[in-house]
Amino acid sequence: MENLNNFNQENIVSAGQEKPKRSLGRKIFCFIKWFLITILALLVIGVILRSIQLSKIEKTDKQVEVIHSTKITVDDVMGANLPPDPGEEGNKTIEGVDANRNGIRDDVELAIFKEYPNSAKTRAALLQYARAHFMATQQPFLNNEIATEISREISRGSYCIGESIGEGDDYFEKFLSLTNFMESTIFNTEDRIQFSNNFFEKVRSYSDLENECDLDYSALKD
Repeated sequence: MENLNNFNQENIVSAGQEKPKRSLGRKIFCFIKWFLITILALLVIGVILRSIQLSKIEKTDKQVEVIHSTKITVDDVMGANLPPDPGEEGNKTIEGVDANRNGIRDDVELAIFKEYPNSAKTRAALLQYARAHFMATQQPFLNNEIATEISREISRGSYCIGESIGEGDDYFEKFLSLTNFMESTIFNTEDRIQFSNNFFEKVRSYSDLENECDLDYSALKD
């Protein structure tokens, strides 16, 4: 009887010793399992975030390419396809109306032709300048890089306004007259003024583009 009691006690002790061993093993297994799951999840998230980043870079690069490749044409300057007057409809949104789809807001385009009907050079410079500003409102998304590249086009358009004037004692007077006319025509609503302020906050420092206008002014009538 004593031997039987000793046997039972030994089994109880053995069982009590094996249980903690199995529990510790499970803990180690669970730790390793969740550690591997966490690492795998982090890798998947990293791949997804990297893919999103690369997609944004690719989309930005494509938009920048379009920004710098879009030019005004002789037909634009000569009014071969002038749009109808958009009227009040043209001021209902920031981007306005571009019925003839030449990348220039219709009310601005018509104002340029009305103000400078006899100078193709002036119209060419102002239309280029207007097109650059219009591009800011046409982007599917607007980040710092895109805003900066559009600003470079605006700066190039400003240079071309100066080129259209030529030399003379009244150069600065003429330049200010043209740029003031464009600023008041383009930013003719409070929403457009606010949009412009927000836009230029996104612009970073940059170097100017090569000083080359969309059209050769020597081929245009004064």
